[in-house]
Amino acid sequence: MLIGMSQRGPDSTGFAIYRDNGLDDSVKLTLFNGMSPSGWDDLAAELETAVGVSVSLEIHSSHAMVTARCTVDDILEWFARHHPEIRIVGYGHSIEIYKEMGLPADVVGRFGLADMSGSHGIGHTRMATESAVTTEHSHPFIAASDICLVHNGSLSNHNRLRRRLQKYGMSFQTDNDSEVAARYVAYRMAEGASLREALEAALKDLDGFYTFAASTIDGFAVVRDGIACKPAVMAETDDWVAMASEFRSLAHLPGADVAKVWEPEPGVVYSWGREQTE
Repeated sequence: MLIGMSQRGPDSTGFAIYRDNGLDDSVKLTLFNGMSPSGWDDLAAELETAVGVSVSLEIHSSHAMVTARCTVDDILEWFARHHPEIRIVGYGHSIEIYKEMGLPADVVGRFGLADMSGSHGIGHTRMATESAVTTEHSHPFIAASDICLVHNGSLSNHNRLRRRLQKYGMSFQTDNDSEVAARYVAYRMAEGASLREALEAALKDLDGFYTFAASTIDGFAVVRDGIACKPAVMAETDDWVAMASEFRSLAHLPGADVAKVWEPEPGVVYSWGREQTE
């Protein structure tokens, strides 16, 4: 599906995959060190000493994934204090996020996506219009533990909304408007909203044109702005549901020839969970 979007997004590629289902109290963090590709082993040992528990580390190309039995807040605070040069690409009990500059075929090959499996995931290919082409500016953007978002479009009020969210204690890694959308969803969900409710609120608070796909450990949702400037197509069978900007990324999925295929209506949130759809 990502390779099918190569012409739409040649600048960078990223994906989030949910696996291991968070069945224990371990947390996983996907890390990117923009300063140096080395030193991961020393970091793992340092982190073990700091948090007082065993830490496992896996290298995935330019990223590293650490797993430890501790709280998300404790480990995020430690990185912010001792290693601000390290970017936290993703974190939670189930989610793993990998993203890099480059064509989709190169990036998914580099991270070995074909050998991964999980319950669900979202991906993105980017043609930059609003901000720099860097690993940090690539999608998906982590919003909160096990919550992430990808975006096609442009927001006109993201600077004002960023300042508002900063007053509520949220921090940002980039000047990308899509990260603002992700943090907005996290803010709404922290207040008690479901993913569907958070995206319904976004329809009122976010100005611009956009298609969002956002996911949690329990499922994912899709919404287009009220004018539906940006393309989206859905396909669904008894076994799976998928969404892309163009049908060519859905056409080769198993059973696509008998799938229900439609375009999401403007200003309507569509959500799917592991046990039911809405």
